[in-house]
Amino acid sequence: MISLDEAVTARLESHGQRFEVLVDPDAALAIKRDDFDGELEDVIAAEDVFEDASRGDRPPENMLEEVFDTTDPMAIIPEVIKRGEIQITADQRREMQEQKHKQLIQRITRNAVNPQMDDAPHPPERIESALEETDFRVDPMEPVEAQVDDALDALRPVIPIRFDEVTVAVQVPADYAGSAQAQIRQFGDLEREEWQSDGSWVGVMTFPAGLQNDFYDVVNEHTSGEAETQIIKDEDDISTRG
Repeated sequence: MISLDEAVTARLESHGQRFEVLVDPDAALAIKRDDFDGELEDVIAAEDVFEDASRGDRPPENMLEEVFDTTDPMAIIPEVIKRGEIQITADQRREMQEQKHKQLIQRITRNAVNPQMDDAPHPPERIESALEETDFRVDPMEPVEAQVDDALDALRPVIPIRFDEVTVAVQVPADYAGSAQAQIRQFGDLEREEWQSDGSWVGVMTFPAGLQNDFYDVVNEHTSGEAETQIIKDEDDISTRG
């Protein structure tokens, strides 16, 4: 379950009766779109249906039966969300907007590069500053992933930017290979690996290009800076970074 502070109210008015449930806002939107695949009990603040959630008043059981053909709250809650309206206060809307704004910046930073700077990652501060120069505003009622393309369209006139992946080959000395390769392989998709005769480990990783600096930090941290890395652009074009 979630806390009351995290929940919003979904409200349905039917047969002259009001029905309210308390639910996570993102989950409520997913349920309305038939996109929710989690556990309902994890995204509600109460396994109950209210007439007035703020007072804790409950509707008569005969009205639940008449409107929903059941008195089971866990069966009724999704119906209230799907058929009703999601109520959010101004404070909840502002908090949701700030939260999704941060999530959007993180998602863009993770995937975006600067094509005019040899595909170097954009720092999150640059993304946020550029976004403030545009007319784009995060919609608190829409999933972040559904807003990324519009945000990119707004950013392109302001900064050079594109989404990309990068493939990096890493060679870890034998002294660090055992523990370091386990950490490195978790960073993205391991394309191939090979243990060398001297005990060193070579792996080729593909991951969102915006994470390059984080990747090198992980490699250096677990190898004391002794690993060798190469950005693989294609078979004939390899640039090196140590």
